[in-house]
Amino acid sequence: MLARVLLADDHHVMRQALRSLLEKKTDLKVVDEASSGREAVKLAIKHAPDLVLMDVTMPDLNGIEATRRIKNECANTKVIALSMHTDEKYVVKMLKAGASGYLLKNCSFDELQGAITRVLEGGSYISPQVADVLVSQLNTGPVKEGDSELQILTSREREILQMIAEAKRSKEIAERLCISSKTVYTHRRNIMQKLKAKNVADLTRIAIKNGLTSLEQ
Repeated sequence: MLARVLLADDHHVMRQALRSLLEKKTDLKVVDEASSGREAVKLAIKHAPDLVLMDVTMPDLNGIEATRRIKNECANTKVIALSMHTDEKYVVKMLKAGASGYLLKNCSFDELQGAITRVLEGGSYISPQVADVLVSQLNTGPVKEGDSELQILTSREREILQMIAEAKRSKEIAERLCISSKTVYTHRRNIMQKLKAKNVADLTRIAIKNGLTSLEQ
């Protein structure tokens, strides 16, 4: 029986390359592709795939928040993070969100295939380079999640903070979330008060620092 996979990455070329490799060289079937975290959540709920290959830094809704929502809605769906980031703040947050694996995008296909097999069998997998970073951090002190500032925000506030940091206007945010511009303004004001931010530049800095978005997307 074919395992069903959802691909979530904001780069079309990356998704197409993964689809081609997975369907030609494995017994996996790609059921759909998502270009944002928000789309990944919708498609995961629609298809209930066995596995989601999730990019960590995506626009609109990042892979960490998307993973958290997918695991809440589809408990049996496994998630493997694919990222260019080795920073422990991304790794720890993805694992805490429910991911069963974390691989770097420059990994070999054999490594990816082995990780998929292990995760689908109920195990977990972390790329050796990433594991080395975590071990190094543990040897020098506690691993920092980097989200102490954001723990006081609600899920919706984190979502809006990411979009503000990505320079989306209030009207655009309102349309994407199906809420009023007034509600967006209220959330923005509450976020700034909670984070003690003076302006959008402060919010953007905090969002990047805590891994909600990345300038390298």
